[in-house]
Amino acid sequence: MPWPEEAREALHMVSASSVSEFFLESRELVSWDSSLLVFLAQTTKIAKKRNLIMHVILPHGLERMLKLAFAVPPKTGASRSTQRVNIFASVGERVLDIVPHVTDFLAFLGEIIFSILHLVSGRTQMRSQDLFFAMHECGIRALPIISLTSLLFGLILAFVGAVQLTQFGAQIYVAGLVGIGMLRVMGAIMVGVVMSGRVGASYAALLGTMQVNEEIDALSTLGISPYDFLVLPRLLALMSMVPLLTLYADIMGVAGGFMVGTLMLHLNPMEYINATVNMVPFKHVIVGLVYSTTFGVIVALFGCYHGMRCGRSAQAVGQATTTAVVHSIVGIIVATAVITVLCNVLNV
Repeated sequence: MPWPEEAREALHMVSASSVSEFFLESRELVSWDSSLLVFLAQTTKIAKKRNLIMHVILPHGLERMLKLAFAVPPKTGASRSTQRVNIFASVGERVLDIVPHVTDFLAFLGEIIFSILHLVSGRTQMRSQDLFFAMHECGIRALPIISLTSLLFGLILAFVGAVQLTQFGAQIYVAGLVGIGMLRVMGAIMVGVVMSGRVGASYAALLGTMQVNEEIDALSTLGISPYDFLVLPRLLALMSMVPLLTLYADIMGVAGGFMVGTLMLHLNPMEYINATVNMVPFKHVIVGLVYSTTFGVIVALFGCYHGMRCGRSAQAVGQATTTAVVHSIVGIIVATAVITVLCNVLNV
């Protein structure tokens, strides 16, 4: 704390080696605050440490509080330690902390598998109206943002390609660049990222709020499986709607490339369309659907998982929402890398 000049001078005098005895008197003191008590405690600590002879005369209340400050000795280990932790020990602790989370996520996956088995066997507690509502929320209502982002991304992809291809007079290959890029992977990635921020966060916030309000506990008490009733319809909705949104995003991305090709590069519209059809095999559409289905599952799992495992406070809901979005995007990136490697190995 910022001490006054007189207080710093007094502490310096008490700490001096030439001092063996000191007097402290304040009989006429009328008013004081906690800063005086802190100063007296610090001075007393220094005096006791140096075994000085102390003569202290204080007002009765201040003297009692000073004695109370030293009535109980400090607990060993209670003070903050400044010991630096070994980096290997720190990494080890973080790795060990991951194990319970992985185990819990595997248990969550097990509950999802049981819910799917209930659906297949006709014993599910999922309501069809919940499924249709979830499909409407993550499908039709997502069309505006998917339209905008995909169209702009197709424009950007075509423009970046045109910058290089026009130097060689190969403007027509912009059609193949945009078509393969959008249909194979970029359309699915754009939809996955948008769904993680829009739908995954919504699922985590909704289920987290239900967890805070003990609605999920109420469902379990009534004998209704929260996984059948809440998680399964959202998982099926994203699995079915994300591939359809990806096809729509592919069309919008190709339309963006078409705009650049015809308006900026002055290509013939039919020439651009024919080039897209000839340069883009249908297998890229299938690969894009595999990407998108995987991304839908990832977004649904992480959104519902963090919502179901949310704490019992408003702050926990915010943390669950943020974590769901981050984990969904990281999962999309990792899944993209894995599927890309598999496609290269299989020559797809």
